[in-house]
Amino acid sequence: MTAAEETVLDEDKPWGEVTPEAARKLLVAAVEAFAERGYHATTTRDIAGRAGMSPAALYIHYKTKEELLHRISRIGHDRALEILEEAAAGPGTAAERLADAVRSFVRWHAERHTTAHVVQYELDALGPEHRTEIVDLRRRSDAAVRRIIEEGVAAGEFDVPDVAGTTVAVLSLCIDVSRWFKTQGRRTPDEVGALYADLVLRMVGARQ
Repeated sequence: MTAAEETVLDEDKPWGEVTPEAARKLLVAAVEAFAERGYHATTTRDIAGRAGMSPAALYIHYKTKEELLHRISRIGHDRALEILEEAAAGPGTAAERLADAVRSFVRWHAERHTTAHVVQYELDALGPEHRTEIVDLRRRSDAAVRRIIEEGVAAGEFDVPDVAGTTVAVLSLCIDVSRWFKTQGRRTPDEVGALYADLVLRMVGARQ
């Protein structure tokens, strides 16, 4: 599934805030190029060509290739944080909220695997200022999951000797879905989300 197809499929329209249309097309083309070739091997000419534009047209909307990556990364990380914070603040027990967080987070990484792969695995290509900004968003995502686990431990729902380490393990498990998920695979995004939610509850020793 291409980034363009992902955009059409996603009810949230993740690139809807990117205007004008030419800027959105360039961003979608960049996602596809970065996912296929990697950030460093991709040129601005590659991106412009995929978008059906001249290289000069790209610079009207984005000053640099890195600015494009930052825009992609910021939108993706904002969405990831929204998913996790909504689950953390939602109703129900800690186990129910953790399952909801994992299910939704995994589903997003599966449905948007092309975009998510770029968002999660090209962090080091960002410049220092932009990288600091994105790392802060990742810390907030970590904090949302850690809070659910801490509350589950405090309530006697979970048996977790190392909350910080377990939080990293949970997030890593979810994020890795974007690396291996294939649209034509054996499981749907919903099925993978349900599987991972069950695995994570077992990981934290959730009381049945």
